[in-house]
Amino acid sequence: MFYKPHWEQVQQRYREYWARENHDRPLLDLTGPKAGRPAPPSAPRHARMRDLWCDMEYNLARARWQLEHTYFGAEALPIQWPNLGPDLFAALYGIPLEYGPATSWSLHTLAGWEPYPALRLDRENFYYRKIIEMTEAFVADARDRYLVGITDIHAGLDALVAMRGPEELCLDALECPDALRRAALELCTGFKTLYDELYAITTRYQRGSTNWLGAWHPGRWYVTSCDFGGLISREMFDELVVDELRAELAFLDASIFHLDGPGALKQLDRLLAIEELDGIQWVYGAGQPTATHWLDVLRRIQQAGKLVNIEVTAAELPALLEALPPEGVLYRVNGVHSEEEARALEKLAGVEY
Repeated sequence: MFYKPHWEQVQQRYREYWARENHDRPLLDLTGPKAGRPAPPSAPRHARMRDLWCDMEYNLARARWQLEHTYFGAEALPIQWPNLGPDLFAALYGIPLEYGPATSWSLHTLAGWEPYPALRLDRENFYYRKIIEMTEAFVADARDRYLVGITDIHAGLDALVAMRGPEELCLDALECPDALRRAALELCTGFKTLYDELYAITTRYQRGSTNWLGAWHPGRWYVTSCDFGGLISREMFDELVVDELRAELAFLDASIFHLDGPGALKQLDRLLAIEELDGIQWVYGAGQPTATHWLDVLRRIQQAGKLVNIEVTAAELPALLEALPPEGVLYRVNGVHSEEEARALEKLAGVEY
């Protein structure tokens, strides 16, 4: 691969990671800007912000700029993935989206559950056709130069939050839990349909799969999640989330669960008890202490036989290398300001390619 000269060895590293057989050191998602990096391409003018997000010429120009001027150290991968925002999946069911410069958000237009509105994926929907078109464009551009990831898909109750809004869905969880369970499983069918089509496109010229989290797997892997789990009890999580999550896991070859924020920690033990789940991405959240503060959480995950995926600062990486055994651990290192700094961290961690 043009932007990852040691691609064959890195693939083997990832195979060892998924099997928790990386005995010498953890994996590192470690990048640094190359010296003399110019400013990124200027965004063209569009009548609507959505049109800028859908502008493939601009998307590809920005991707090439990022790839050409970034050092991809250790197990960091040159990845681009089509992105229409975190609520894209809800939009495939007719929910409107609004766009800003940095993100998009849904308008909560699902009125309620009486009568029950069967949820069916619309493959002729503007957003469905657009995400297919964007994925095709990235794949045609990538070939043997970089990897194309599968877009951000928030299925299950997180999609229902996008459709109903968090306050309404909390009330729904109390008043009509059966409707939520049925809806989540219907959305899982749509998740499988979309994933299948995107996977078929992305594997046309590349081996295995990746996504926004950056890791690679030789088969079908994805980040599972339920941020809504932070708003409900353990009992409700078990009642409303676990069946749909198991359906996703049965469909995938591998998965890491995105556990977002201290409010979600009450669900950790239930997740660790799910044998089919491979690992946990622990996200401590803005304003919280960084990774070294959460060693007890990371050890709980490891002791349950699960993979660990966590963002760490460059400054705390040495302490973490000492604190945790390496098996099944991937650190995503931020705060790296240059290629030279990235290479120094590689040396510290014992990276040899």
